Amino acid sequence: MFKQFSKLGRAFMLPIAILPAAGLLLGLGGALTNKSALSAYPFLDIGWLQTILKIMNFAGNAVFANIALIFTIGIAVGLAKGDKGTAGLSGAVAYLVYTATISGLLQLFSAKDATIGTGVLGSIVVGGVVAFLHNRYRKIELPQFLGFFGGSRFIPIVSSFAAIILGAIFYMIWPPIQGWLVIAGKEIATLGSFGTFLYGFLLRLLGAVGLHHTIYPMFWYTSLGGTEVVAGHTIQGAQNIFFAQLADPNHTGLFTYGTRFFAGRFATMMFGLPAAAFAMYRAIPKKNRQKNGGLYFSGALTSFLTGITEPLEYTFLFVAPWLYVIHAFLDGCSFFVADILNIRIGNSFSGGLIDFLLFGVLQGQDKTHWMYVIPYGLAWAVIYYVVFTFCLKKFKVAIPGMLDDDVDLPVADNSDAGSDLNSQSHAIIDALGGATNIESIEACATRLRISVKDSQIVDKDRIKGLGATAVLEMSGGIQAVFGGKADLYSQEINQILGTD
Repeated sequence: MFKQFSKLGRAFMLPIAILPAAGLLLGLGGALTNKSALSAYPFLDIGWLQTILKIMNFAGNAVFANIALIFTIGIAVGLAKGDKGTAGLSGAVAYLVYTATISGLLQLFSAKDATIGTGVLGSIVVGGVVAFLHNRYRKIELPQFLGFFGGSRFIPIVSSFAAIILGAIFYMIWPPIQGWLVIAGKEIATLGSFGTFLYGFLLRLLGAVGLHHTIYPMFWYTSLGGTEVVAGHTIQGAQNIFFAQLADPNHTGLFTYGTRFFAGRFATMMFGLPAAAFAMYRAIPKKNRQKNGGLYFSGALTSFLTGITEPLEYTFLFVAPWLYVIHAFLDGCSFFVADILNIRIGNSFSGGLIDFLLFGVLQGQDKTHWMYVIPYGLAWAVIYYVVFTFCLKKFKVAIPGMLDDDVDLPVADNSDAGSDLNSQSHAIIDALGGATNIESIEACATRLRISVKDSQIVDKDRIKGLGATAVLEMSGGIQAVFGGKADLYSQEINQILGTD
């Protein structure tokens, strides 16, 4: 089960990785072309500058307007075991056939105003089916007179026929499901701020094993995150609604209430975790601080700027899982407080400074209440510092540098592996038990996610010696934290194994 959910989480990372750049374009374009911005900053009202900004706005909006198609392609590529280009093309063709089938059935048999929007759920189904067909039939041999359509050429064809069937099925079953989703969204809304707390707590808790990517898309891109009419169009999903409002020059007042699924991140990522890093630094013996200080400083800076928290969280997750549960609880409370304060800051990817500036500060206090984050975040920093200081000193948590035998921590010793990427990748393969022990290997933002046949022969200490800050074993799956080099290692290793 872990391996299957992990694969789905990895597949989501590919399309999600596109969103920060698109969000940057849409954020700057939308923020600096609306009437309120021009009134506040008249120097922006320059013809050529506004033209550039509006083009940026259109470009960013194009990505979010086609997010379902992008997700289908990403899932098909992410779940394919090989020949991923064919899988991506087949996913795109299948999704177009799927939506055309639903549209045709609506025109033929439904009321004129009837609509069906399956959003990311439809993407998951279509992309998953395409990946299944691709993995099973990409090497199929057809009779000689049909030989031209065999192998990889067969996949777009069979995927198109499958998409027609899926479109017909969704045409019949989706209207009641769509209604149930709306009801579910309303039920979550009835829980109010407590529901927001549960969302934040569970999201952070599942992040420990990299399964959070299977949770938040349901709220970001479906009616579980809300349904609103923006510029005459009915939009579903908290992030979809936020960016539709961002692109609407006539939008006034606070952004969508769906931003409660984002706004709680900023206090944790920009204030709480950096304060926890300082608490960890202060908790270790003074003689060990110089050697280990860089680890905590870089983790804090990464969390503050980008909202990527794994490098810092992995310093205490494995030695004190209970402390991670406390961290998840505090993060849930952060979502609760942000909801109470009506903070309405959206984001494209994370809760770091970049998104805070783009989707909070630049949008104005009247739309986001971004100023409330400062005092509330400072309070959160104090809470995190006090809680972590108490827990670390009371229970002597063995974070890096805490114990004397941690002074000489394993570092990236690649002397036996060579200094180039290829040599290091070969060394990682050997440490994983050799090529025959590796079933699949992918990367998310900071981690290598590997499915292995026998986890007992994996040399975790050597993997750490090759630069991994942590190695986690979960039911046949190995996750190794390599930071920004994770994707490079994934590509190189897959090329070596012949699975790219």
